Amino acid sequence: MANVGSLIPALLLVLFMGAVLGGTAITVLVLSWKRKRLAAEQVFTSGFKDASPLLTPVLLKRPTTWLAVRSRNVHAVQMALGLNNVQPCTWLEGLTGEEKLFIAPPVKGWVLIIGSGLPDPADDVDICFRFLTSLSGKLGHVQFFKANRVLGHHAWVRVEGGRVVRGYAWAGKTLWNQGPETRAETEFGLKSFQYFESADETFEPSDLISANVEKVSLLAGRWSLDPASVDEHLFEHVYGIAGEPPRLY
Repeated sequence: MANVGSLIPALLLVLFMGAVLGGTAITVLVLSWKRKRLAAEQVFTSGFKDASPLLTPVLLKRPTTWLAVRSRNVHAVQMALGLNNVQPCTWLEGLTGEEKLFIAPPVKGWVLIIGSGLPDPADDVDICFRFLTSLSGKLGHVQFFKANRVLGHHAWVRVEGGRVVRGYAWAGKTLWNQGPETRAETEFGLKSFQYFESADETFEPSDLISANVEKVSLLAGRWSLDPASVDEHLFEHVYGIAGEPPRLY
C-alpha cells in the first residue's frame, strides 16, 4: 500500500503534463485556423494593403488578356464586375488561368484583372467596347490589353470616366482605332493601322504585327502595370478574389 501511495504523485504529474500538452496542441490548431480564416476574410474587405513595396522585375508567364484598374479597393472592383461564386484566391492560383476572373491585390495603385471571363475584341468588338465603358463609368480609369503571340491578335485600350481616350484592336484586320495615338505608342514604335489599311509594303505584315504584340507589355508598363513586373513573393501569400462574371462574353 505504501508503494501504491508513492505512485500517486507521479501519476498526477503525468496527467497534468498530458493536459498541458493537449491544451497547447489545441491552442496551436485554433491559432492556425484563425490565421487562415483571417486571410480568407481579408479578400472581402475594402482595405487591401497595397503590395507595391514588394515589386521587383521578374520573368513570369504573362496573361494573354488583362485589365488594369486605377484603384486600391478590390471590393469596389468586385462589386462593379458583379462577380458570382466569389472566393479567396492567391496570385499563383489566379495566374493559372483556370478562374473565369481573378482580381489581384493592388500593386502600385493598380488592380489587375485576369481570366477567360474577359471579353475578346476578336469575338465582338462592340461587346468589348460596352463592357469597358460601363466598367469605367463605375470605377474611373480602366485599361485593357491583349497580346496573343500565336494568333498575333493584340489590343490596347484606355478608358476614363466612361469615355474612350485611346482604343486599338487588331485581329487579322483593324477592329478598333479610336482616339489619337499616345506618346508612349510613338516612343515604342507601335504601329496602328487605320480601318481597311494594309501593312507597309517595305515590311512583311507578320513582322509589324509580331512587333506590336511584343511591345504591348511595354505600353502596359508605361500606362499602368505590366503583369510580369509583379514580384513572385506575392504569389502564394497574398490573396485576391476569384469569381465568375454574371455572363460570359
